[in-house]
Parts: sequence; structure tokens; C-alpha cells
Amino acid sequence: MAYDLITMGRIGVDLYPRQTGVPLPRVTSFGKFLGGSATNVAVAAARLGRSTAVITRTGDDPFGTYLHEELRGFGVDDRWVTPVPGLPTPVTFCEIFPPDDFPLYFYRQPKAPDLEIHPGELDLDAIAAARIFWVTGTGLSEEPSRTATLTALAHRARTGITVFDLDWRPMFWSDPAEARAHYTEALRHTTVAVGNLDEVEIATGVREPHAAARALLAAGVELAVVKQGPKGVLAVHRDGTTAEVPPLPVTVLNGLGAGDAFGGSLCHGLLAGWDLERIMRHANAAGAIVASRLECSSAMPTPAEVETALTAGAVPSGHDTTPGAAK
Repeated sequence: MAYDLITMGRIGVDLYPRQTGVPLPRVTSFGKFLGGSATNVAVAAARLGRSTAVITRTGDDPFGTYLHEELRGFGVDDRWVTPVPGLPTPVTFCEIFPPDDFPLYFYRQPKAPDLEIHPGELDLDAIAAARIFWVTGTGLSEEPSRTATLTALAHRARTGITVFDLDWRPMFWSDPAEARAHYTEALRHTTVAVGNLDEVEIATGVREPHAAARALLAAGVELAVVKQGPKGVLAVHRDGTTAEVPPLPVTVLNGLGAGDAFGGSLCHGLLAGWDLERIMRHANAAGAIVASRLECSSAMPTPAEVETALTAGAVPSGHDTTPGAAK
């Protein structure tokens, strides 16, 4: 079968405090959830009715088993999720200080299994056949994942929709100064680039949203999506179509994962053939819904929930933020 969406990148276990506004040393209980940006995007699109799969790797351990069970429960195909003996499944903790402070603590040592994706293990035919293929900046941070990501992109050769989530996590790079060259190479093979202001600056050297969008188009993409924090989201297509959409007001509980909901909705809208403004409004609403909830993967909204939020114009009334900029 040809999937609506195949994503490739991070997976792990998110351990989120049950108490908000409490520093991590004083937290007494946690919730356990499927996590990882590329994986969450696949879950978000599946919740919207799309057929999805993820290419990633876990440890050969009980947490890895848990992630397989969660993927299947969310309707995401896990056939390309394989174990790496000797490496533990990553765990991520966070602190929750609404509305806009959510420190993350990644435990991905000695190396995250999702960076052990090898080019020779890829199902290149399936990648080429997918209606959308989604890769991330973190996938470029280390070998062999870097070569595997670029191999997949080159084989796909810009067929269909190929999305590059700029996904800038400097702590994953041994030398962050190397990132731009690898980002530039990935952009040559992609049709859509998505990132917040920090991420587009890493990719292009430009931070002003309109200039950054133009720089991304010049780098080879057909659609540049720039998330601007409280100013909303800017989307610019090579054909000249532009949409600049304000955020949906939301009482923020946990902004983490909202950007992944935005990504899953973006894919859904692109597949549906919606106009650019409708795509951005739907994606903003999906992100806002997740920002109003504690969880990430299990918080991804259904189509009915997104439509209710759009009709109401808020999810719910509260802080005016742009959850789509959170990652």
C-alpha cells in the first residue's frame, strides 16, 4: 500500500509531571507517553484519518515494547520501527510552567537508537510511493541517520510532497556550526519546509519571517511555513500565494507537542488539497488543542475537535499564544 504519510526521525518515552508549576526535584508523579517529534506527527495525522507509518529505532527493552504497543494503538504502522541491541530507548522529562516555559531534559546517551537508522535498511520503494514523506533536522545531526535521511530524500527525488521539519535541537549536534550545510543539502530535495524563527535562521541565516520564507524558496522548496510565535504563522508558496494567520487563543497547559499537532494537520490539509489559509488555520487550531492538554501523542485532536475549535474561535479562552511554534 502507499501511505498517506511516512515520517522518519525521533521516538522515545515522554515522562511528564502530573503537577504543573512545580520544579522537577519536587515532582512526585509522572505520566508516561509516546514521544518524539516525527513519531508525534505520524500520530497526529493518523488521528485525522490518514494512513501513516514511522521509520525509527528503539532500544531492545521494555520501553521499546511500550512504544510499539502505543504506535499500534494510535493506528500508526510500526513495521519500520526496529530495535538496536545495547542502546536504551530514550526518555525525556520536562517541567511545566505555563504559559510558555517548558524545559526539556533529554536522556539519549550513549546514543539514541533513532540515530542508528542505516541507509541499507530503508524501504526506498515505500518512501518513494508515500503521498507525503517527512524528515527532521535532528535526523541530520549524526551518522548513520544523516546519510540515511539524505539517501531517502535523494531517492524520493521530490516526488509527491516531501516535508523538511527544520527541528533545531542544538544539544543533539556535536558541532552546531555544521548544521547549515546539511540543512542546505536537505532543502534541495524537499518541497515543503517548516520551522519556527530559530529554526529558519539556522537553515538560512535569516530571521525576519518574510525574508526567511524567501530564502527557503530560493533554497529549493515550493512552500515555506514560518511559525512566528505570538504573531501566528506565515506560509508562502512559490506561486506567490501567501497566508499569514493569527494564533488561536488558548489557555496553555503544556506547549510541548503542539508543533507536532500542527505538522500532522499541515499534512492532512496538503493531502486534502485545501487552500493555504485554510491549511494554516486548521493547523493552528490543532496545535492550540494540544497546548491546552498535558499529553502530546495521546492529546492529538480528532477532526471534530479541530472543527469545534475553529467554530468557537478559541481552545478554550485564555492566553493568546502560538502553540504551533512550540516543539
